[in-house]
Amino acid sequence: MATPDNLKYTKEHEWISITDGIATIGITDHAQSELGEIVYVEIETVGEEIEKDEVFGTVEAVKTTSDLFMPLSGKVLEFNPDLDESEGDNPGLINEDPYGEGWIIKVEISNEDEIAELLSAEDYENLIS
Repeated sequence: MATPDNLKYTKEHEWISITDGIATIGITDHAQSELGEIVYVEIETVGEEIEKDEVFGTVEAVKTTSDLFMPLSGKVLEFNPDLDESEGDNPGLINEDPYGEGWIIKVEISNEDEIAELLSAEDYENLIS
């Protein structure tokens, strides 16, 4: 399982990349492998302010559906158009490239103090091992 050192992580298996106050969020390689083939991603929170730990969407795999939890409080700016049913509709990108083309949302961070609560790659590795 890949766990890039340049990202932050949550106990709910999301990864976070932060650039200039914007967080790109997806699910980890570990999470996508546990879920199996992802067939649908539902994000209906674009434009909304979501608090840390609230549900911002769901990921549906062949055998299960899993909630997605907001790792940082902020405004949802964008849902990856390649995953969106009304646009690219390729949710399998999460399985193929979870840390790249399989990103799920972009968020304008509203409370940067919460970043300190995220896990490092080492901490996340310890959690899943």
